[in-house]
Amino acid sequence: MDLNSSPSNTIPVVSTFASLFGSLPSVNDSNSSIRKPIALWPGMYHSPVTNALWEARSKVFERLLDPPKDAAPQSQLLTKTPSQSRTSLLYNFSSDYILREQYRDPWNEVRIGKLLEDLDALAGTISVKHCSDDDSTTRPLLLVTASVDKIVLKNPISVDIDLKIVGTVIWVGRSSIEIQLEVSQSKEESHDTSESVAVTANFIFVARDSKTGKAAPVNRLSPETEREKLLFEEAEVRNKLRKRKRGGDWKEFENGEVNRLEQLLAEGRIFCDMPALANRDSILLRDTRLENSLICQPQQRNIYGRIFGGFLMHRAFELAFSTAYAFAGLVPCFLEVDHVDFLRPVDVGDFLRLKSCVLYTELHNPEQPLINIEVVAHVARPELRSSEVTNTFYFTFTVGPEAMKNGFKIRNVVPATEEEARRILERMDAETLPQSDKSL
Repeated sequence: MDLNSSPSNTIPVVSTFASLFGSLPSVNDSNSSIRKPIALWPGMYHSPVTNALWEARSKVFERLLDPPKDAAPQSQLLTKTPSQSRTSLLYNFSSDYILREQYRDPWNEVRIGKLLEDLDALAGTISVKHCSDDDSTTRPLLLVTASVDKIVLKNPISVDIDLKIVGTVIWVGRSSIEIQLEVSQSKEESHDTSESVAVTANFIFVARDSKTGKAAPVNRLSPETEREKLLFEEAEVRNKLRKRKRGGDWKEFENGEVNRLEQLLAEGRIFCDMPALANRDSILLRDTRLENSLICQPQQRNIYGRIFGGFLMHRAFELAFSTAYAFAGLVPCFLEVDHVDFLRPVDVGDFLRLKSCVLYTELHNPEQPLINIEVVAHVARPELRSSEVTNTFYFTFTVGPEAMKNGFKIRNVVPATEEEARRILERMDAETLPQSDKSL
């Protein structure tokens, strides 16, 4: 994808502390005659990226936060090009010490959880750009993250080198938008100024009428370059495949499902019935579990008053990382996050529970064993004695090659119940799908 952005669409990212004490744009508070700084808007407690994005889009977001009463919906759709929504973020890690410290992990790399949060924030801003009709008399659309395609870390991301994220709309349907983002960083060699792509991600947003909550049409997209046309066609194929899955035209398991279940359950039964005789190189799935619980706070909401999708990905990643760390006994290396569907919104005040486990391991490649982590997000309602799944995340980690050379071993994970065995098979089958089908 040609994601070169014009200077007017490049947003420099500065540390939170630096911007808090500077002069900031402001917005009318509907409950007060005093104008409050953007730093006090919803979502401003997440990361410096959110701060930069909201300042850059202050006029659009002001209308989103305080739309005209009884405003009419957009009456005529516009046709926009990908270049009109193209936006880039620049992280000046090399010169901004505070920003660097905000993103540094204990191993001098960028915190992946914060980066996932930033990707969602940027994708949301790009979707607002595309859907805006620049008419202050119409009510804005409500745009929510519907799903995220597989995100793969291709290269480690250093926190000492400037980083760039570039994104643009590549496809639109009637009420859905697909945004592609690329994370790149200059190579460390002093004489090489070229950039290498570290991460590519596709986010899908859906538009809702902010008053009725029903699906709303979005502005059309007119690709201009050959690359933009190719990306549009590929996204159209993915959209059709998603519809196939929703329609039930999808095979749940391969032939021999019963035999595969029995094979998975056989060793688990030994652990349950005769633990002294169980294989010491294996462990029950249930013994790898970790859990976090929290009450969703107002500081974690987005401009629509709901919990920011990037915040959920951030918290899920950090729990997955901890699970892999506790399981392997070594600092894990992140590889990828698989396709994520946002099944239902999470609101301020919700009791959120994140439950993780090592779902299975892949040991056929001794130089790079894979640790597959599942994180399930539940919204519990104690008053109603109910709990609903909002998201399921799948992360893949490995360990450094130097550990494997020293004879380090990753244990095999086995299920104790048929339900656990089915979850493992579903993920294994999803991983063996063709690449074009994995984004369903």
